Amino acid sequence: MTFSYITLEENWEGKRLKLRELQAIYVMWARQMKRFVRAKSRVIGNIVQPIFFLAFLGMGLNKVVALPGSENLTYLDFLAPGIISMSIMFSSAFAGISIIWDRRFGFLQEVLVAPVSRLSIVIGRALGGGTVALIQGFIILIISILLGVKVKAILPAIPFMILSALVAVGFGIMIATFTKDFQGFQLIMNLLLFPMILLSSAFFPIDTMPCWLKVLSEINPLTYAVDGLRGSLMGYNHFPLYVDFLIVFGVCMGVMFLSSYLFNRSEI
Repeated sequence: MTFSYITLEENWEGKRLKLRELQAIYVMWARQMKRFVRAKSRVIGNIVQPIFFLAFLGMGLNKVVALPGSENLTYLDFLAPGIISMSIMFSSAFAGISIIWDRRFGFLQEVLVAPVSRLSIVIGRALGGGTVALIQGFIILIISILLGVKVKAILPAIPFMILSALVAVGFGIMIATFTKDFQGFQLIMNLLLFPMILLSSAFFPIDTMPCWLKVLSEINPLTYAVDGLRGSLMGYNHFPLYVDFLIVFGVCMGVMFLSSYLFNRSEI
């Protein structure tokens, strides 16, 4: 009888702990969403800049650039997935700046003394930042279609958009654990993201690159995210889609594990 009572009490305590962790994840996610809704200038800025790339660069070079191996796609069709990935990556990566903000104003200390694991905090922030980035990515996708981009399918592209957002959020969290000021975080993220985006075939095909750039592009994880998204949306991809997915999924798992580990060991 005593044994049954102890077992029931342990089971109930385990369920309470799981519920507490889920509540922590939801609170972190909801906080990111509220910030997104309230920061209208941030939303407009993250959407307008990709539109400029599509309207000026894409439509300006639409009749000038010929894509190797495809006569049906224009340069605007080729560019749109790269711009969508760029928008998702920048929006997700800069979600890490909220950690610096919360650290400076004391909110992070209050969260960390709560009886929840730091892993739940990281997961909640990652899901929040990823959701915001996905919303912006879909907005850019809709605008691309309105500009005349030919899209074959949307559903197969969603996994690549989700994984790209989580990879960028993980990078942002890792940098935020080492950085104490906003300016330093922005400089480091720009230093990392811009070369990755330029080498990811977002703006020009891998087949047109010189050999040394091809090598750099093939070791760039963002290349496979962009290629998978372009292959899913347009049917124009350099690598097989299953290769793109497996590499992006593996990088996502590795980055999320590493960001959780570093955040758990950091002194806030």
